[in-house]
Amino acid sequence: MMLALRRRDDLVCRQVVELVTGYLEGELPRRDARRFERHLLDCADCARYLEQMRVTITSTGRLTPDDLTPEARDEFTRIFRDWVGERSGPGGDDGVDGDDGVGDR
Repeated sequence: MMLALRRRDDLVCRQVVELVTGYLEGELPRRDARRFERHLLDCADCARYLEQMRVTITSTGRLTPDDLTPEARDEFTRIFRDWVGERSGPGGDDGVDGDDGVGDR
């Protein structure tokens, strides 16, 4: 049985996942965009992944704070503050002064 060898220019699925944001934002050089699109023609899984990313971006682009329940808003605020605290390290200025208006409704 003869195995098909990949051309050196062909992308593998892992590369497609890494490039999807640049592709959707139109930031890939033309040559890379063509390679990306060529891979999608032969890979249903990556084509489905790209479509899922498009739907996610479209859906989240429409989400506003008023769309969240108060509990969800509080949870996101807590997650954000924890994240900022982790970035600043112990005893550092977390950049959140408590008067950011997030979760105060």
